[in-house]
Amino acid sequence: MRRVTHIGLILCATFIVSTSPADAQYDAQTIIQRSVEANAKDWEAAPSYDYFERDQQPGGGTKTYEEIMILGSRYERLVAVNGKPLSADRQAEEQQKLQAVITQRQNESARERAERVAQFEKGRRRNRLFMEQLTKAFNFSFLGEQELDGHDVYVLKATPSSDYQPPNMEAEALLGMAGKLWIDKQAFQWVRVEAWVIRPVSIEGFLAQVEPGTRFELEKSPVEDDIWLPRHFAMKSRARIFFFFPHKTQADETYYGYHRVTPIQAKPLEK
Repeated sequence: MRRVTHIGLILCATFIVSTSPADAQYDAQTIIQRSVEANAKDWEAAPSYDYFERDQQPGGGTKTYEEIMILGSRYERLVAVNGKPLSADRQAEEQQKLQAVITQRQNESARERAERVAQFEKGRRRNRLFMEQLTKAFNFSFLGEQELDGHDVYVLKATPSSDYQPPNMEAEALLGMAGKLWIDKQAFQWVRVEAWVIRPVSIEGFLAQVEPGTRFELEKSPVEDDIWLPRHFAMKSRARIFFFFPHKTQADETYYGYHRVTPIQAKPLEK
């Protein structure tokens, strides 16, 4: 989940309910609360897994990376282009890069390691902050039950709450968004989330305005026991930078091959 504009993935992961129609076995508030608990466990477990990420490129084609946890933060290694493995020479080059990073991190000072890991965790904490906004940002209505990708799910619709007060500038975009969630009835995990901008929202700290036409999609699937992690994320965004110049971005990323991190031996930290 490398180059995705972090606010996109966050926005897709932050639709929640503050009202509770009792149209299902559980009311909406209970469904959402249990889904928040399930997602919190996923968030805690995510650094314990390596995985592969296939990215659609703006000009066409794809690049596939192996996302590896190395001593407290991730490293990405290119493994395929347009679905084809790298040549032997290119593989050797990428392996050399990986080994150089491992050696560098094994030999870094305590301060260097702390700064690197802190930067990685900063992004994770930012995502967690948005998770904590769930019950505040949206009102929710129960739409029904259905089957999706082999899962029996509750379907919920999110609309922005008029009382919501964003805690920071990034969260301001939530004021103009709506969404829809498909939540597994057994695991209370998010099978799919869709989010879209329904009215322009200015984000002053970024000198930008997020506009209708911006849309996010997130799909998750089980990887081990009760842990679910992303399998696909897509984003199409429309914005005006400095409130004037139009700017469009998009991303399409597939995640697969999750497996437990193989620990790398760390050398004693330098003082």
